[in-house]
Amino acid sequence: MTSAPPPEELDPDALKAVVHPLRRRILGVLSAGPATATKLAKALGENTGATSYHLRELARFGFVEDVPELARGKERWWRTRPRDIRWPRRSSQSAESRVLFDDMQRQGFEEDLEKLNRFAEKRDELPGDWPDALLYARGGTWLTAEELHQFWNDYMELFRRYWRAEEDRSPEARRVLVRLLAFPEPGE
Repeated sequence: MTSAPPPEELDPDALKAVVHPLRRRILGVLSAGPATATKLAKALGENTGATSYHLRELARFGFVEDVPELARGKERWWRTRPRDIRWPRRSSQSAESRVLFDDMQRQGFEEDLEKLNRFAEKRDELPGDWPDALLYARGGTWLTAEELHQFWNDYMELFRRYWRAEEDRSPEARRVLVRLLAFPEPGE
């Protein structure tokens, strides 16, 4: 069984590379499995030249990689590279990095909400217990900043315990999106 990749902190150039809207869409499609630049172009309504260029940029920063075992002739297949990406603490980021990071977070929340809405629309069509697979909890507690960081570290440890590489998944498994959002209540 493949273990979760080690945590790594991204630099500002890698952050710039991954916040590009088309690159984020490419990563979204590749999260479902390998694809060629042509298949990505068709899925995203783009031209192959654009998807090829952005795939090379994503590869340059280690977000995607070649899948040589799928290649036939000149056909090049790509997949996401499993990574446990950590961002530098906000207090140590440059003003430019903060703007990029804030934009990336906003895009991520919008993408997550869109996926949640799509699931809600289709959930009754899913087989077995999958229609019941929307697990949701909402609460609040009193924590110091240090305790909140420890809470996050404990959460990441739990997530890493359940992480599986695609090749190690059970045939019954589905890709499950897991999100943690924790922040101080405004106005206190």
